[in-house]
Parts: sequence; C-alpha cells; structure tokens
Amino acid sequence: MSENDRIFTIAGDDAAQIVDLSLRIAKEYDGPEDEALLRELPLLAAELPAGPRRYLRSFALDDRLGYCIVRGHHIDEDRVGPTPEHWRGRPDPHPEFAEEILLLLYGAWLGEPFGWKTQQDGRLVHDVFPISGYETEQMGVGSSELLTLHTEDAFHPFRADLLLLQCLRNPKGISTIVSEIDVDRLDPTHADVLREDRFLIRPDDSHLPENNVVTGAHADEFDRVTAMKQDDNRVAVLWGDPASPYIRLDPYFMDIPEDDRLAREAFAATEKLMEEGCKDVILEPGDILFINNHRMAHGRRPFTASYDGTDRWLKRVSVTTDLRKSRADRGSATARLV
Repeated sequence: MSENDRIFTIAGDDAAQIVDLSLRIAKEYDGPEDEALLRELPLLAAELPAGPRRYLRSFALDDRLGYCIVRGHHIDEDRVGPTPEHWRGRPDPHPEFAEEILLLLYGAWLGEPFGWKTQQDGRLVHDVFPISGYETEQMGVGSSELLTLHTEDAFHPFRADLLLLQCLRNPKGISTIVSEIDVDRLDPTHADVLREDRFLIRPDDSHLPENNVVTGAHADEFDRVTAMKQDDNRVAVLWGDPASPYIRLDPYFMDIPEDDRLAREAFAATEKLMEEGCKDVILEPGDILFINNHRMAHGRRPFTASYDGTDRWLKRVSVTTDLRKSRADRGSATARLV
C-alpha cells in the first residue's frame, strides 16, 4: 500500500450491502455493549464486502501508513437526527446504533474493540462533538482551542493499537490533523534520547471523575488515574524499529524534568518536526478514518461550535490487537472495559 492509496472508496452496491447489514444487526441486539453482539462481531464482520476487508487487512498488516480512510458509507440524516448536546442521557440504543455497529464490525475485522471504565461512563463507542462549557478543553468535546497532536491515551500501557473515527456530520469541513515522525530528519543523538525512559505522560482530562459518573464498580479506577497523575513512571517517546519507529506522546499532558536538558531538546525537536509534517484531513459524512495509534499522532483544528444540532459529529472506537495483555485490568476474560 503506497501513499497514494490512503483512500478506499466503497462501490455503490457494496455501500448498499453495508447499510442492509448494519440495519439488520441493529435490530437483533440491544446496544454496543451487548455481550452477545461482542461475541458474534468477528463472524458478522466476515459479511462485510471483500473490497474494504482486503484493503484494511493490507493497511494493518503492512504497518507502514499512519492512517487511511474508507469512504462512501451512507448516512441516513433523518434516522441519525441532530448532533446531540451531550453524550450522556441519550436513549439506548441510540438512533445511530447501525452506524455504531458498522464501526464495531470494522474494529472486529482488525482486532478487538475495547473501552475505558474512566471515559464517557464506560461506553464502548464514544461520541466526539462539541459540548457547551468545554470549549477550551483538550478533549474531543472541546472546540475553540486546537486539539494538539497526540497519541490516543498515550499515558496507558494498554492504549489502542488502532483508532477508528467515523464521520456522521461535518458541514463546516473542520479538519482532523495528523502527523508522523520523520526519523530521517531527527538528529541521531535526539533519536537515542527519545528511545530512553525519560518522559512522563499523564492521563488526559477525559479520564477524570468530574467528566464521568463515578459508580461503585469503577470508583477504584479513578483512584488509579489520580495516582497516575502523580507518579514518576517515565517512558520512551520512540520505540520499535529504529529505522521506522513507533511514537508515544501527548505534549499537553507531558512532563519533562527541568534538569534533563537533552530530553527537553530532543522532545522540542520532535514537536517541531511533527508540526512541520502536519496534514489536514477533512472527513465527509460516511468516512471512517483508521489511525495506526503507534505510527501517527492526531488532533483537530479549532472551530466555533453552533450548538444547534448541526455541529461536527464523529463516533470513536479503540481497537487492540491483543486483548489478553489487559486481562488483569478487566473484570472478566470477555469484558471490554479496561
């Protein structure tokens, strides 16, 4: 797969088949967290057309491109309805359950969809749209401030391998931004420093108790987040193949010791390179953006939210290729919340 192959457009007949499949499945299950649905997802995903399955298999297996887009899915504006005011307190299943089904099917084709006990009240499929009062926050529900380039949930050892973002609505053409490190332009000394455990990454604010309903079952998890906000567990920014490294960063929530001059210089050089290589990706309704969370950082351009039901609306799913690695942090072998 080459740079010119980042976009795969669904053929008309295949798009109709996908709509029928998603709507049929949505009638058979109670919601994204339905255990029976999660068990069946890999089998159901095999009913997706061969074209996008083959394309995404190459994307994931080649492990070279940081992102790709599968385009051409139909969005039923009338059924989906207006962009909500908040992700909490909505009917379950949502009117856009069929779209959530589709995102889960693609996630199951690539790995295992999972969620966080400490994010959006433990939902498996997240909503990304502006919420009044959060305009300046470094979260998906923010709007007026640049959402800085970051690795999704960079603080956590069990962060997603792949991140899926599905566009339901984007009338203002607001850009998702993406960037990956060009290691050939990085000073070798800086590259060596970035591969050492010298950097602190804190949990982002979407995992804090004030942005969730803290239930008895998950209360301890918020205590862990608080502890991670204060610990001294240092990690590397670069890892994997030295010639084509993976990245792990979230500058807004990172601390670099004042007395570590080399680490600060190396990270500043990395930020500069990633800003210079930043690309704007404007998602259209029906687009699904697939991000390799180890190769590419992402963010969002600032915008002025309308709060009138027409704002940009994405769905988000995290996918792991190894569910077992988080077993100690999940309630059971089949549980999907970490």
